[in-house]
Amino acid sequence: MQYPATYRFRTLMMRMAAVLGMVMLAGCDKVAFEQAGGDPVEWDSLRGDWVLVNYWAEWCKPCLEEIPELNQLDDRDRITVLGVNFDGIQGQELIDLGDTMGIDFVMLTDDPGTEFGWKTPVALPATFVIDPDGELRETRFGPQTEEELRALMGG
Repeated sequence: MQYPATYRFRTLMMRMAAVLGMVMLAGCDKVAFEQAGGDPVEWDSLRGDWVLVNYWAEWCKPCLEEIPELNQLDDRDRITVLGVNFDGIQGQELIDLGDTMGIDFVMLTDDPGTEFGWKTPVALPATFVIDPDGELRETRFGPQTEEELRALMGG
């Protein structure tokens, strides 16, 4: 090899470029969840808001009781409610069921818990409360009221 210093420099620069490329691509992985209508909900777009991920089912009477409370919370500034159907209903069937049950908040087609390592709830309704920094603050079981959840969120 005639120019070893040039070869080493070029090799070093190529390695640095590869590492920089990997670091930049790692930041491109955005977490998004599909809504019942097909549009995505980007998790990062919810930063700064309280997020309530509510697991519900049509056959769950306490779930029906808390829907109006969750609708009211979802109408407030800096609070987003996301619903997850426990029975895995998706697409137009989920949209129709949500309309029948009076759900006004966003319904997701997939469980976001798998992305974040949350355990699937064993009782319904279940509400995962995520703070504005994106941290799981608390998991609550049973029907929740607007007043109880607002107290938890400091408002």
